[in-house]
Amino acid sequence: MKMKKIAQFFKVSPELFLEAVREEFPQYSEEDIMDMYNALELPRRATKGSAGYDFHAPFAFTLSPGDTIKIPTGVRVRMDEDWVLQLYPRSGLGFRYRLQMNNTVGIIDSDYYDSDNEGHIFIKMTNDSNEGRTLEVNRGAGFAQGIFLRYGITLDDDVQESRNGGFGSTGT
Repeated sequence: MKMKKIAQFFKVSPELFLEAVREEFPQYSEEDIMDMYNALELPRRATKGSAGYDFHAPFAFTLSPGDTIKIPTGVRVRMDEDWVLQLYPRSGLGFRYRLQMNNTVGIIDSDYYDSDNEGHIFIKMTNDSNEGRTLEVNRGAGFAQGIFLRYGITLDDDVQESRNGGFGSTGT
């Protein structure tokens, strides 16, 4: 059976990536950030049987037990209307370090792509290790994965509103 192609990943604009990294990581120079941007890898599957698209670290980072990081991925995704991208830690990192998404599962809606922030996907994770294990992720290494899922709506659904923004943009 041939898989249905329903989405495509893109980079956000260099200006948006620069702004986002500067806000979270002021230690990086503009030159450093543009080097990161130019080296960004779009998410991809490791094998033809993989469900998850691996998100790659735009820079190296270390997470000690209890530490949290908010990573601007530099990535956005355009997808068909009746699909959602769900984000999780890569399985091995979750298993070895209890690496967890701060919102349990990241939900990227199909209408997020056209938001003012270009649909820039941020991933916020915590090393919840209770074994004292420090996580080290190299630049370019996979640290999270996204899985596309189809969803349905109720028969009486008549929502007409449009999104503009990420967290809290729909009023909650």
